[in-house]
Amino acid sequence: QVQLEESGEGLVQAGESHGLTCRFSGDTFSDYSIGWYRQAPAKEREFVAAVYLSGKTKNYGDSVKGRFAISRNSAENTVHLQMTNLKPEDTALYSCVADHSWGDVIYGKAEHWGQGIQVTVSS
Repeated sequence: QVQLEESGEGLVQAGESHGLTCRFSGDTFSDYSIGWYRQAPAKEREFVAAVYLSGKTKNYGDSVKGRFAISRNSAENTVHLQMTNLKPEDTALYSCVADHSWGDVIYGKAEHWGQGIQVTVSS
């Protein structure tokens, strides 16, 4: 059974950088596209970023383009989300997702979801 474990929860200052890691287990990592979503209180869930099987194709939400970067490490079965120039509006619960389907990952229909971790950006 696929399991996703996020790490990197924390409180950071606006303008700083911070990284999140998603650790994948329970199946063949290279068969899954991996993504990140976030949800702030009283707001809808928002697509953040996703990386395709090979790691060469990536997609980003409009609000994070140019500031966030996603990458995958096949040796460690992890996906890293590097966040730079953080803003208070980046404060949210960040969740890692995985699916065989690239479309399901980027359109919020992924089969597997992590528990989520909190990132808080103070001004």
